Amino acid sequence: MGRVAVRSHTVFKTICILLLSHNALCFYLPGVAPEDFQKGDPLFVKVNKLTSIKTQLPYSYYSLPFCHPDTIVDSRENLGEVLHGDRIENSPFVFKMREPQMCTVVCRLLVDAEISKQLKDKIDDEYRVNMILDNLPLVVPIARSEREGRTIYQLGFHIGLKGQYSGSKDEKYFLHNHLSFIVKYHRDQLTDSARIVGFEVTPFSVKHEYEGKWSENTRLATCDPHLKRTVSSSNSPQEVEDKQEIIFTYDVAYEESEVKWASRWDSYLLMTDDQIHWFSIVNSLMIVLFLSGMVAMIMLRTLYRDISRYNELETQEEAQEETGWKLVHTDVFRPPTNSDLLCVYVGTGVQFLGMVLVTTIFAVLGFLSPSNRGGLMTAMLLLWVFMGLFAGYSSARLYKMFKGTEWKQIALRTSFLFPATVFVIFFALNALIWGQKSSGAVPFGTMFALVFLWFGISVPLVFVGSYVGFRKPAIEDPVKTNKIPRQIPEQAWYMNPIFSILIGGILPFGAVFIELFFILTSIWLNQFYYIFGFLFIVFIILIITCAEITIVLCYFQLCSEDYLWWWRSYLTSGSSALYLFLYATFYFFTKLDITKPVSGALYFGYMLIASYAFFVVTGTIGFYACFWFTRLIYSSVKID
Repeated sequence: MGRVAVRSHTVFKTICILLLSHNALCFYLPGVAPEDFQKGDPLFVKVNKLTSIKTQLPYSYYSLPFCHPDTIVDSRENLGEVLHGDRIENSPFVFKMREPQMCTVVCRLLVDAEISKQLKDKIDDEYRVNMILDNLPLVVPIARSEREGRTIYQLGFHIGLKGQYSGSKDEKYFLHNHLSFIVKYHRDQLTDSARIVGFEVTPFSVKHEYEGKWSENTRLATCDPHLKRTVSSSNSPQEVEDKQEIIFTYDVAYEESEVKWASRWDSYLLMTDDQIHWFSIVNSLMIVLFLSGMVAMIMLRTLYRDISRYNELETQEEAQEETGWKLVHTDVFRPPTNSDLLCVYVGTGVQFLGMVLVTTIFAVLGFLSPSNRGGLMTAMLLLWVFMGLFAGYSSARLYKMFKGTEWKQIALRTSFLFPATVFVIFFALNALIWGQKSSGAVPFGTMFALVFLWFGISVPLVFVGSYVGFRKPAIEDPVKTNKIPRQIPEQAWYMNPIFSILIGGILPFGAVFIELFFILTSIWLNQFYYIFGFLFIVFIILIITCAEITIVLCYFQLCSEDYLWWWRSYLTSGSSALYLFLYATFYFFTKLDITKPVSGALYFGYMLIASYAFFVVTGTIGFYACFWFTRLIYSSVKID
């Protein structure tokens, strides 16, 4: 389950066979259907954004003076690709299927002071060039593990490098101006057609030499296909300096592979050690078993004994002598302070929980494969919008239980509180990216599309859900509530709200922090994360952990005659978001090499949004667990 191979067409084929036993017709997701190439067919390489893990600011490929075709054509990108900063365009690299090319000259560039500074800045920031061939990203094989027997890949290649040369003590900048491509293909023995299953490159820095004046037919002395002279025979790298001449070249080699088209993404997705993920699962299961034991002890032993004793009391005098959670039965369902805000947060949490659950299930089934670029983010946004129906329904049902009457007001607050907060932060971060002239800045048209999804679809759905939920009969409390609130006795130090809330968030965070490391790595170190099998298990464990720790602490709270459990149940599991943000801060200073203030602001801004969303999700899980628990125990005792 942990290894989710990207085989969307196989998934669809299986579904078709199960549904239609005869004449099954299958189809592929848009953009991921295989393409067959005959020998000599043209292969068009596309260029994507320039990326850096030091700045986290993507730039368009042609923001640098690289070789470009006569006409630059932008590819149509979906919403997820645009938000991810992808800028996919055509390139001057054109291959012919299974026809090797050696030392093909792309163009010649004369460097001035401005171009030299641009290239040096990008080399300093360790920018990488990303390309795409047949929907496969370009990778650099960097190592081969003898123990595991597989190659490790990095996405894209560095623009250049910085170092010393020819005994000079000064560091100089060198540009990777020669690319040796390897296209791997799987050939059909019957039709002789082939499908591309790999796209690799080895970059070189070579100061090309030639005789005479430059022309289109000039032969390079450092790289001549007629003399079978390769760049490996040249020991002089291409330095980046003012008034330098740079000649861009490339080679193309083809390798037949046993890897089939359906499995071509496996090498990209299996770059992490599964044993670490299994350790994460075992670690989380230990936490769940510990909490389950405590909940079982409370439910089967303590609670059963309490309920039996309470129900056996015959006289009023005996009942008054009793202590514990039964004494607060007339106050336990008293509406909390700021009950409207609680309704809003619960509704928002239901919206987020539904989005995450459905997205993860579809990802496990293989529908959100990396070949469908931007599909994951697009699916999450659309699911968030349509889950507004459940957000409005949940908040209105809770609001009516608290004797609220203005359902339109609660629907409006549910529609705007969380999205508006996130949008303000996102807009401020986007302004910072725009100021850096990065391609990661969301264009005006995309921003308008996001606002339309929010106001045009999400808000109306929240109102529809609220209308339906408010028309339902109000949820009846299992016990009556007194008009005069009971005085809460002085609490022990360990039942202090702040202390118990902070303690409650440790275990849910502990259940997910190992998997969280891989998620942060995929986001900020530009690596793939598509091990959704493990993620789904960890998410289920997170739900169980949040529910159980909240029930345990809620029971202790009620036993100490403190009936203010509504907000505390939400904050107990929701406080795990605080530990998430603290861990993100630790990750920033220990794993990342970000030095620019703008990049740091982007990191903490986006992690603040992620932590806020995590707070809403985990808080809602804890609230509903405690809500179910209190209704269950108070409906089980005889109340005179």
